[in-house]
Amino acid sequence: MSTYRDFTLTHRGSARGTVLRTVGTRERRSLLTAPRVPTVGIDIGGTKVMAGVVDADGVILEKIRTETPDKSKSPKVVEDTIVELVLDLSDRHDVHAVGIGAAGWVDADRSRVLFAPHLAWRDEPLRDALQSRLAVPVMVDNDANTAAWAEWRFGAGRGEDHLVMITLGTGIGGAILEGGQVKRGRYGVAGEFGHMQVVPGGHRCPCGNRGCWEQYSSGNALVREARELAAADSPVAYNIIAKVGGNVSEITGPLITELAREGDAMCVELLQDIGQWLGVGIANLAAALDPSCFVIGGGVSAADDLLIGPARDAFRRHLTGRGYRPEARIAKAQLGPEAGMVGAADLARLVARRFRRATRRRVERYERYARLGLRDVPGATGPEEQDRQP
Repeated sequence: MSTYRDFTLTHRGSARGTVLRTVGTRERRSLLTAPRVPTVGIDIGGTKVMAGVVDADGVILEKIRTETPDKSKSPKVVEDTIVELVLDLSDRHDVHAVGIGAAGWVDADRSRVLFAPHLAWRDEPLRDALQSRLAVPVMVDNDANTAAWAEWRFGAGRGEDHLVMITLGTGIGGAILEGGQVKRGRYGVAGEFGHMQVVPGGHRCPCGNRGCWEQYSSGNALVREARELAAADSPVAYNIIAKVGGNVSEITGPLITELAREGDAMCVELLQDIGQWLGVGIANLAAALDPSCFVIGGGVSAADDLLIGPARDAFRRHLTGRGYRPEARIAKAQLGPEAGMVGAADLARLVARRFRRATRRRVERYERYARLGLRDVPGATGPEEQDRQP
């Protein structure tokens, strides 16, 4: 008997098969090896959706991506995009579970996206909506949590019992891992480090407050400072002004990093400023959480030691009890932009394992009662009623 129901979806005018078809013998045999099965991880941001099939060793077997739909004002449009990507990958791979890393707040049950700043998700029941369409277990988590999990399992955080990840992109995301578990907090929104206040009355943040950390150490902060200098026609900005032909709006974080690597003094200084603020925030987190390792990821981390070097210096200067306590290691993330996708797939594998264990228990219970000649089997419920969370 198959534990996953077959279904048919219409896609681009043609019938599409199920994401997963299994036969009884193969399904029963795979119960003992469920953690080794391939799963799909999906990283959803404001501009792109990346999906990939990942094996149990964190190796990406195939990866595809698309732009986040322009009509993302409707949650259904993004949901349709996710389903289409999974179906595409399932044509070539035996998909056993799907993990979603979403740029937003996810509830503690990892079923609903409470709020996504770049998408129209407000208390959106994403897990159940996708699971009903894909007919495989689905896991939803914050994208920083999934990236941290990937770095802990396969990257810069391997072997660490207490790890904090900081992702520097448009803003600042974060995650906490302790003893092999992601610490999500009572309501699921722990790790929003970017909105710690570091400068009372400082720059206004889109969150509504002033002086948030991400207003001083993020991709947005880096670009804002460069554009302000260029708009003021500062002599130190002449090089970058020439690079963009006087069009200040074309100044980007990657361009600043590129010029800094070439020795442009202004760009080097801007990255140092961002790095120093990064070190201050890390020192504050060390005082509160006392981890053994900080992993720095996100697009801005591509600046390498131009950013992380100043961060380490500022961390040592601002660390509470410096000189009398062990210092946490600060390391650059190793998995790059695929970290969120890899982590989501790996977390989904745990969901698949629990799904299979629950299915095996129901099958064994059914067979036991069948041998006794009983027709009504207690607990013989569908997969949607089992505990789907790792």
